[in-house]
Amino acid sequence: MMRGSRSGIPSKFILIILGIISVVFLFISYATGFSGGPLQVVADYVFIPMQRGIDLIGSSISVSSADAKTKQELVDENEALQAEVERLTNQLTKTQLQQSELETLQELFDLSQTYSEYPTTGAHVIARGTSNWFDTFTIDKGSNDGIKVNMNVIAGGGLVGIVTDVGKNYSVVRSIIDDTSNVSAMVLSTEDQCIISGDLQGMTEKNMIGLSKLEDSEGHVLTGDSVVTSNISDKYLQGILIGYIDQISDDENGLTKSGTITPVVDFRHLTDVLVILQLKETGE
Repeated sequence: MMRGSRSGIPSKFILIILGIISVVFLFISYATGFSGGPLQVVADYVFIPMQRGIDLIGSSISVSSADAKTKQELVDENEALQAEVERLTNQLTKTQLQQSELETLQELFDLSQTYSEYPTTGAHVIARGTSNWFDTFTIDKGSNDGIKVNMNVIAGGGLVGIVTDVGKNYSVVRSIIDDTSNVSAMVLSTEDQCIISGDLQGMTEKNMIGLSKLEDSEGHVLTGDSVVTSNISDKYLQGILIGYIDQISDDENGLTKSGTITPVVDFRHLTDVLVILQLKETGE
C-alpha cells in the first residue's frame, strides 16, 4: 500500500512567518509598554538570535569591505613604488652615463694638456668597422672642422691612429692596431728606432701588437719601456705615446730585435677622440 505524499509548508516560509510574528509582537509590546510573558520568550528565542545573525552578517560585510579597501590601497602603493623605482633606475642610468662622459672629457682634456703644443679638436666616434675592435672607425667631424687626411688621432693617453678619408662632416680613422698599419716609433728611454705594426689577432689573443726592427745593439731596452712615435716618421708627429714593451727577443740576423707592445689606448671602448689639427712637416 502506497503512502500518500507528504505535503507541508517550506521551511523558509515558516522562518519568514515567525519573523513577521516576532516583529508584530515586539511592536505591540513597545506600543503597550508590556514586557515579559510570551512576547518576551518569543523575542528571546526568535528575534534576538535573528538580530545577532544580522549583526554578524553586517560585521562580516563591513570587514570584507575594509579588507578589500586595504588590498586596493596596497596595490596602488605597490604600483607607486614600482614607478618610483623605475624613475630612480632611469635617473641612475642617466647619471652613470653623464659620469662616464665627464670622465672621458676629463681624460681628453688632460691629454690635450699633455700635448698642448699641438692644436686639437674633440670628436665623437659614430661608427666602426666590421670587427669587434676599433681598427677603423668614423668620427663626426670633417673638412668643415679643419680636419685633413693624415692628421693624427689621440685618446686614452696616447696614439689612436691617423685620418685616412675626410668628408665635409665626417672622417675615417685607421687605428694603429689595424693589420695594414705601420708606425715609425722609438723607445723613449734609449731613442732606439723600431716599427710598430697592427695585429688584430694579437689584440684578440693577448691585447698586444707587434714590434720589429728594434735597433738595440747595447741591450738597454727593457720590458715595460715606453714606446712613442719617432722623429723620422713621415706622417706621425713626434713623441706621442703608443704603448709599453711587453717582450723582446733577438732576430735571427743578430742585428735587430722583435717583440710585442701593449697599446696605451683601449681599442674596444672608444667613444671620443682628439684630432691633432696639424700635419707632420716632412720637408717635401
